[in-house]
Amino acid sequence: MNLSDFSLDTITLAGSLESKLAAASATGFEQITLWAKDLVGHPEGFEVAVQRARQSRLRVNAIQVMRDYEGLSGALHEYKIDTAKAMLKLCAAVHADRLLICSSTSQHASGDIDHIARDLRKVAMLATPLGISVCFEALSWGRYVSDFALSWEIVGRADRDNLGVCIDSFHVLANCSLHGGNFDALAEIPGHKIGFVQLSDFMWSAVRSAEERIETARHLRVFPGEGVHSDALAQMIRTIDRAGYRGDWSFEVFNDDYLQMPPSAVAERARKSASWVAAQSARRSLPRSAPRLDERAWSLRAIGAA
Repeated sequence: MNLSDFSLDTITLAGSLESKLAAASATGFEQITLWAKDLVGHPEGFEVAVQRARQSRLRVNAIQVMRDYEGLSGALHEYKIDTAKAMLKLCAAVHADRLLICSSTSQHASGDIDHIARDLRKVAMLATPLGISVCFEALSWGRYVSDFALSWEIVGRADRDNLGVCIDSFHVLANCSLHGGNFDALAEIPGHKIGFVQLSDFMWSAVRSAEERIETARHLRVFPGEGVHSDALAQMIRTIDRAGYRGDWSFEVFNDDYLQMPPSAVAERARKSASWVAAQSARRSLPRSAPRLDERAWSLRAIGAA
């Protein structure tokens, strides 16, 4: 198993930033997914939080999360652009590879696909000089964008090299539990345009209402291999793998019970889950013949050559 392919999301662990970083590192993880609040809410201040993240020697693969960004106009749009700039600065401070944006739930947003694509193109352009990628995730309760097929169509229209789709298995499974497990649309996304994959499962067969999806997503997820959708999740993983995705897998597991356990115990559950995920993909279970090209280094070289 290539544990270096996997990361823990800090939302999955209880405790301080330092305890989360220590638990991930001690369990053998080499990367971490941070939330902006991990940095700006640190009791000793932002600069200390950045220092702690760097000292951990864990690669920060993404910063979570820009909400209700796309589809706005006027003063609201300008406000969100300022917020996006601030979050990109957070990414740069900890050398994060990506900024994650989830689809809007705002009643003030437009559902016009070209408008949404234009807004995503703008933030991707802001991220380019920093060597940062932007990933767009479809929330299963998003007001206009609630499935990966539409998020991919929008990303395709935006047409920026550093803009990709974020696939969150919870939202894919939540939609499949209502509409059936058809992954044909997922197979149509080229691997290089899948920017990030977040993994989790849950413990009941279907989440029918938006309220139930939100409650489950924010409090009751479990690790892959622990839930009741293992067959569908394995199919999703293999579909993404066959598409040519060679990026990171992050365990984003919101679970109130895990927050009552020591971070080291939850990190060990994540390590076991990584073994389960790797078993679904031959490429993830074999040792690498050569190290991957770092995405940021590639981006910066491309910018320098332009």
